[in-house]
Amino acid sequence: MFRPLYDWLIRLSAHPKSLHALAAVSFAESSFFPIPPDAMVVPMVLAQRDRAFTIATVCTVASVLGGLAGYAIGYFLYDTLGQWLIGVYGLQQGAQEFQSWYAEWGTAVILIKGLTPIPYKLVTIASGAAQFNLLAFTLASIVTRGARFFIIAALLRVYGEPVRAFIEKRLDLVSWAFLAVVIGGIAAVTMI
Repeated sequence: MFRPLYDWLIRLSAHPKSLHALAAVSFAESSFFPIPPDAMVVPMVLAQRDRAFTIATVCTVASVLGGLAGYAIGYFLYDTLGQWLIGVYGLQQGAQEFQSWYAEWGTAVILIKGLTPIPYKLVTIASGAAQFNLLAFTLASIVTRGARFFIIAALLRVYGEPVRAFIEKRLDLVSWAFLAVVIGGIAAVTMI
């Protein structure tokens, strides 16, 4: 269903204004757009390895700003626009689960969910609806979105095309493995 949109993003990643387009896609994906910015990050980094960390920075900043827009949708407009967006993507069950997880786990939920393949727009809108602490939400978003995009950029910068094939084929596996490392780190820190 989203293949034509994905293909369009791949073509857009080669455009001279691709960094601007990446910022727009990263911003929009955090609150309403269906395709994650990884679809642009991967070909952009492969084409310009020396700019890998600039690309990751733009993607992270725009994603966090878009996350704040998603948070605002959840906080101010959840009963109208927020529920409609969640319904469009069929994420009603996910929104309810997120809110119950948030009640039990707080910031750790945002750290974990921001790294997984679960749509980030669900995290942002549900965080606003739950009136999660805005500063904690912003900091957790910076950590998780930054980690995601900088790790992808670093791997592509160093290893190139083989990593692209691996990431595209096994994005869920990569995300879950990274999540396991983060959870292990959080567990280790809380036990000390």
